[in-house]
Amino acid sequence: MRRTLLKAIAGTTLLAAFGGTAIAANPVELTFYYPVAVGGPVTKTIDGMAAEFEKANPDIKIKAVYAGTYQESIVKALTAHKSGTPPQLAVLLSTDLFTLIDENAIVPIDTLASSADDKKWLEGFYKGFMDNSQTGGKTWGVPFQRSTIVMFWNKSLFKEAGLNPEKAPATWAEMAEAGRKLTKTDAGGNVSQWGIKIPTTGFTYWMFQALATQNDTLLMNTAGTQTYFDKPGAVEALRYWVDLSAKHKAAPHGMVEWGTTPKDFLEQKAAMVWTTTGNLTNIRTNASFPFGVAMLPANKHLGSPTGGGNFYVFNKSTPEQQKAALKFIRWATEPQRAAQWSIATGYVATRQDAWDTPEMKKYLQEVPAAGVARDQLKYGVAELSTHDNQRVTKALNDNLQAALTGAKAPEAALKDAQQEADRILRSSRR
Repeated sequence: MRRTLLKAIAGTTLLAAFGGTAIAANPVELTFYYPVAVGGPVTKTIDGMAAEFEKANPDIKIKAVYAGTYQESIVKALTAHKSGTPPQLAVLLSTDLFTLIDENAIVPIDTLASSADDKKWLEGFYKGFMDNSQTGGKTWGVPFQRSTIVMFWNKSLFKEAGLNPEKAPATWAEMAEAGRKLTKTDAGGNVSQWGIKIPTTGFTYWMFQALATQNDTLLMNTAGTQTYFDKPGAVEALRYWVDLSAKHKAAPHGMVEWGTTPKDFLEQKAAMVWTTTGNLTNIRTNASFPFGVAMLPANKHLGSPTGGGNFYVFNKSTPEQQKAALKFIRWATEPQRAAQWSIATGYVATRQDAWDTPEMKKYLQEVPAAGVARDQLKYGVAELSTHDNQRVTKALNDNLQAALTGAKAPEAALKDAQQEADRILRSSRR
């Protein structure tokens, strides 16, 4: 199934809808930064998409550059921008929006997408994803590989622990209780199986924002100039996260690696994990046990921040390159292709019309879990994004990790994070 779907993206099936394959004498050349380490199925999918687009558009040549992690990609893109040799096109975090604007690195998409058809296309993206794509009355990014956080649970381990294997915990209290029952400890105190793993590295702030959202607390304003890290609801959310280990003994103490959390789930070292829905295809392909996918548990209400990457067009490029970049973005986000991308990767198809395609309808019948992240958008909030976002999120991450390792109390950690964020953002509020 998955191999067939990848071929649908990377193969020849999409070409039939387009014209000839003659090579243009002087094609417009685009350098495209994509945030993933070289290798693996996702890069093959991107390579296939680029090749397929080139066949359909012989006057445009795309060079995909795999720039590392999201964090490495934004650094490389801005370094290239400052040196005068930026990419023309990049997929970077939606939360890099303010940083890219502050560096005068990108062009508003709606200045390129100016026709009535273009505007209709832009209006087709889910509002939850556009919240991290627009500011100041302009659209700066186009949602591509977007996500929400979801919870995976191992149905076999639930059944073994006397829990209903078909029902995930729906509240914080239920998750803590289930986590206790699912944790296995031997006589020497060694844990062979944790009830719940929530990553504390990589995207610590993202996991925390989910808890804060469920506790009815926003972490920033829409202008990206103010944070609310030390609000009572945020402190309560962090205390619950700390207590999963310190009080309930349902989660590991200290660091839980972002990159290995899905592997721990697949190896049945964790009965429940929080991670991006972008891991759905990986887990479906490799799980040796039945599993479920659920919205994150609620406290005051359900909730998750959105996440993932947007397309951006860099402004140090010719009008012809910008026009070509927009053409590729539109091509990559058309309903059928957006559906195929979602099926191949697990990311959320970013438009309703993608979910209306025959391919996606069939996929949802076979894999109902794929609709969980989309349905959770009703309770979603924009991912934490501010001016000087890298420094602000680092200040928050460092203090969250200090609380999770026991070096600071939750109240002190978030007070320190807020003070540092205030210092960093002071100039943006003038």
